[in-house]
Amino acid sequence: MSHRYLPLTEKDKKEMLDTIGISDISELFGDIPEKVRFNGELNLKPQKSETALLRELTRISSKNITTDTHVSFLGAGVYDHYIPTVVDHVISRSEFYTAYTPYQPEVSQGELQAIFEFQTLISEMTAMDVANSSMYDGPTAFAEAATMAASQTKKKKVVVSKGVHYQAIEVLKTYCKGQDIEVVEVDLDGTYTDIEKLDAASDEDTAAVMVQYPNFLGSIEDLEEIEKIAHKHKALFVVNSNPLAISILTPPGEFNADVVTGDTQVFGIPTQFGGPHCGYFAATKKLMRKMPGRLVGQTQDDEGNRGFVLTLQAREQHIRRDKATSNICSNQALNALASSVAMSALGKKGAVEMAEHNIQNTNYMKKQLKSAGFTVSDGQSFNEFAVKLSKDIDEINDTLYDDGFIGGFNLAHLGDSYKHHMLIAVTELRTKDEIDSFVERLGEYHA
Repeated sequence: MSHRYLPLTEKDKKEMLDTIGISDISELFGDIPEKVRFNGELNLKPQKSETALLRELTRISSKNITTDTHVSFLGAGVYDHYIPTVVDHVISRSEFYTAYTPYQPEVSQGELQAIFEFQTLISEMTAMDVANSSMYDGPTAFAEAATMAASQTKKKKVVVSKGVHYQAIEVLKTYCKGQDIEVVEVDLDGTYTDIEKLDAASDEDTAAVMVQYPNFLGSIEDLEEIEKIAHKHKALFVVNSNPLAISILTPPGEFNADVVTGDTQVFGIPTQFGGPHCGYFAATKKLMRKMPGRLVGQTQDDEGNRGFVLTLQAREQHIRRDKATSNICSNQALNALASSVAMSALGKKGAVEMAEHNIQNTNYMKKQLKSAGFTVSDGQSFNEFAVKLSKDIDEINDTLYDDGFIGGFNLAHLGDSYKHHMLIAVTELRTKDEIDSFVERLGEYHA
């Protein structure tokens, strides 16, 4: 069979045109002025058969550099982690793979239960009272925390550390601009948030103090001190967290965080060229009714059977737009399920063991780089750190591709002070031989 899907025949087209009373498709565009219509042939390649087209697309895709073809030391928000095989088996089931927003919860119990389990896992991991059913990605969840803080406190300023992912800060600014919320950025002291400057920037007009843990440069912020600054002026304490890292680090909820956001890409979601991801949003019970997105609750039916419902739907889809807490009307159901399956397969001990390997591998690589004469960022790291090289990072990365490596992130994107600095990510998947080979290759460029 030459076609996987049956196309329209010329007879089908003619019958449709006859039904609506026209003789040619061009008549459908009769209301468009002649002078603005396109006349001519589109600059497209001639059509191919399915077999020839698949062959061409396969050839093109084989040019891609991926974590299957190269050893990756690139992180900066997207990480190459172990994904249990069971994840793909579960999310590929048709009842999950095609599921979307459960508008009729009474007939979507399986999907709602899956979302409920995700919320429970995130709440336990972050040590927070409640979590929503997921958001588009980590940066949008982070930005939603700022707008919620402004709504809750009736204040119009948020203070954010420059240790937060620079792209998340840009998303934050975009969200805040529309609501006239001032965004004040606080400098770093080395690779950590400057506590004194953070304190000076926070005042009675501050709605939220916002940091990342571990931060963009891989350093583990002092949440205990930052929490004091946030709550001194009754602002909300917002922490953007890597959920794998807080499997082993003290979770933000134990530092009295008001809101914890992040991205669950580290659990069960491939790097896949940068997306899609799955953001999470957790908060205290006090803030539950102001949370963006959707929440799934557990209940009982008339016969006492366990059931699940959508609850606290304070979204613009259900109420007047000006009363809505958020314009997020959906969630990343499939990716949230992938993360739930990954977390369940790993279990508490498995997640901790995975996090430990990240720390061990990172410390080993830092030690090897220092021994080779490199300047490496100080302090405690989870699985990322900055190293200074003597040449342009983009040029080095281009050469590394030829050696079978995906190099680290070029920190020059953050400004001139980070010129020739590379942000390196070392996950549990990297072996000692891979780390040693990478250090050796960097040493050749550094000489």
